[in-house]
This record gives sequence, C-alpha cells and structure tokens, in this order.
Amino acid sequence: MSAVAVTPELKTLLRRLKLGRCLDTLPERLALAQTGGMGHAEFLELVLADEVTRRDATSADLRARAAGLDPSMRLDRWDDTAKVAFDRAIWNELVSLRFVESGHNAVVMGPVGVGKTFLATALGHIAVRRRVSVHFERCDRLLKRLRASRLDNSHDVEMRKLLRVDLLIIDDFALQPLDALDTADVYELIVERHRAAATVATSNREPIEWLGLMADPLLAQSAIDRLQSAAHELVLEGDSYRPRQKPGISKSEEALDPAAALRRSSRRRR
Repeated sequence: MSAVAVTPELKTLLRRLKLGRCLDTLPERLALAQTGGMGHAEFLELVLADEVTRRDATSADLRARAAGLDPSMRLDRWDDTAKVAFDRAIWNELVSLRFVESGHNAVVMGPVGVGKTFLATALGHIAVRRRVSVHFERCDRLLKRLRASRLDNSHDVEMRKLLRVDLLIIDDFALQPLDALDTADVYELIVERHRAAATVATSNREPIEWLGLMADPLLAQSAIDRLQSAAHELVLEGDSYRPRQKPGISKSEEALDPAAALRRSSRRRR
C-alpha cells in the first residue's frame, strides 16, 4: 500500500490556518489512517487532538518560563532512586493541588541539597499545566527587588503582583537576616495572602529559627504563625540530590560510544 503524500497545496492551507505544526506528525497520521481503515471524522479528530496537545504543551512551557520555573525540575525528571526520604502522603496531597484551591501553604524543609527546590519547582510546573498562576523566586532576590522598587515608586505595583498570584513559591526562605524593610515586606505578603492564596516556602532552617532572623519580633511572630497555621510541612532527609543533576553522558550516548562508559568508570576509580 503506497504512502499518502502531503501535497504542497495542503501544506499551504495548513500554514494559512496557523496549523503548520500539524505537518510534523501528519505523514505518520496519514499512514495510520490508511493502514487502520480510519474514517474521515476519526482521522480529523486525531489530527486536531495532536494540535491541541501541542498547543497546550507550548502554552505551559511559556507560562512556566514567565513564572521563573527551571524547566529541568519537573516531576517526571525526579530520580526516585535517590536516597531522599519524605512523607509520601503529604507529598501526594501537595501534588493534588488541593492546598492551592483552599488557599493553604506548604513549608518544605531539610538540609542542603536534598531536593527542596526541585520538589517546590515541580509543584509549580504541575500548577502551570492546570492553568494556575505561579511565581517562583529566591527569597533574597525577591526582597532585593522589592527594596529596589521603593526607589522608583513601583513597590505597591510589585506587591500587588505577588499578592494576586495563585501560587507563590519562595525558595531559600530566611537563610539570611532580614532587616526592618525586609521583615515588613514578608509580613505584608504572608498576612495578605493568608487563607486567600497559596504560598510555598523552602528553607534549610526551621520556622523557630526564622523568628530570630527577622528584625521586628512582633511582625515576625504574626507572619510566621499565620504561615504555619495554614501549612502542610514536608521534611526531606537523606543524601544530597545535586550529584544526580550533574551534566554527563546520557545512556543513549553511551550506547553509541561504549568506550565513554569505560572512561567515566576509570575516572571514578582514580
């Protein structure tokens, strides 16, 4: 049975309708329709489903980039063989995103390198794919940006953006002392978002330590109490996850170049 050709006229029509990306899979779909005896309506549904899936994926990638999410830190890229332990029941609850719908929080704690940022970012990617608005930022950079916004009178605008987002992920929270302005910003963010929008904070420190790092004890107590009272706490323990993220030769490359695996093994033994 001969293959069905994609004519230049069809290519032109698809591109005029902004369906040019259909051409990536159209030859395979035509072959499938031909061998499977697929009806016209069934074939059209298959081709359009491909396009919807492609557009959804592209849209999710754009929103993830705008949210500040690392594209390599998605749940499907987490290495389950890592010697990192955490409560799977709590994690499964977080992955369901019910905490976002309820305006609750999540605090992800653990020593350096166990994958706190990875899991928090993965939650952000899941939320983005469900069309939840997300913003991810490291705490020190966030506070520095808010401080700078006071100089051009854009502080209120920046705060409104952070208050409006459905899921705010603050990475490496309170690793350094917070002065009076930083403490005031943290207080406003947490209090205004309390039970209205979800916040995820990752930290190497426990909440009791956060209090001692904030300039105003009263504001600190008020903010942290609210954050914790509506938060799921996920504690990670184990070996550092970061060595698993080191660049190296992939399995497919080793299959093409078996000597590569021997060279890497030899280097490790030295």
